[in-house]
Amino acid sequence: MKKYSTFTPARFLQNPHLQTLYATFSRKERLEGMRTEVFPLDDGDELECVWYGENPSKEHPVVVLFHGLEGSVASPYIIGMMKILQSRGYVSVLMHFRGCGTYPNKKPRAYHSGDTADAKAWIEYLHHTYPDTVLYAVGFSIGGNVLLKLLGEWGTNAPLRAAVAVSVPLRLDISADTLEKGFAKLYQGYLLRPLKARLLEKYEQFDMQKYLGIDVERVRAIKTIREFDDLYTAKIHGFASAEAYYKASSSKQYLKNISVSTLILHAEDDPFMTPDILPGQEELSSAVTLEVSGHGGHVGFVSGTLLKPEYWLEKRIVTFLKNRKR
Repeated sequence: MKKYSTFTPARFLQNPHLQTLYATFSRKERLEGMRTEVFPLDDGDELECVWYGENPSKEHPVVVLFHGLEGSVASPYIIGMMKILQSRGYVSVLMHFRGCGTYPNKKPRAYHSGDTADAKAWIEYLHHTYPDTVLYAVGFSIGGNVLLKLLGEWGTNAPLRAAVAVSVPLRLDISADTLEKGFAKLYQGYLLRPLKARLLEKYEQFDMQKYLGIDVERVRAIKTIREFDDLYTAKIHGFASAEAYYKASSSKQYLKNISVSTLILHAEDDPFMTPDILPGQEELSSAVTLEVSGHGGHVGFVSGTLLKPEYWLEKRIVTFLKNRKR
């Protein structure tokens, strides 16, 4: 089902870039009392998963969170989400993608937008470890892409009660193209810096020139996300090219196979992509609700006022989850 959102942006924050950047520069909340679980993977790598709230139980459902590109438990949208979930009686756990925690991962490979294997292993581990606890999942940006793709792959076998995906690049190729134009180039530069820095660290750990066929200077010369994906992401993960990686990993093609009650929140003015990424009604399963707003930016959705902002996104997500307890 497709419907229009009730979200109204804060006055003076209608601009998509202000919506996108406001929380990053103004939100100073912190989390205390977190606990980290190191989850071993079958290939010898591991994930840093950070818990917040009570212990999982029948009374305290678990919400699994997936961050965006180069995000972490320190990201303002993750902190805000964890705080509101804890206040409403949920337990939250953020699964850091490989290498996005406090230390580098153990393999030449990292993570990518269509890599569902790690998320699948983690959620299935939680399902078996806490069989009496209801599980939900929320993914932001590429974390949302991973989640939606996984739900489509699972079909009727997903061990989740419900899921939410926010500001998802449902067509990765369109998002990569958008980031090469206009003001969005600034976002691309911001995202590329940590990606390149992490890859350069791998050159110190491994013989990356053997794996990729390029030297350190070529990595330093990378100018776009697409170029990075072509030279590293695609090659290290077994894709022929960035285009092949985008085609196989974009979640839009999986939406029709989702059977879990799922909410997709998206803003038409998202500066990371164009409205062309949005699916038609025929591309959605009956379990999926696509809620679109005219404003909101990328993982923004700030309402209220400039001096007293309200993070509408978090409240909307909690309301959706609450209405799906049974």
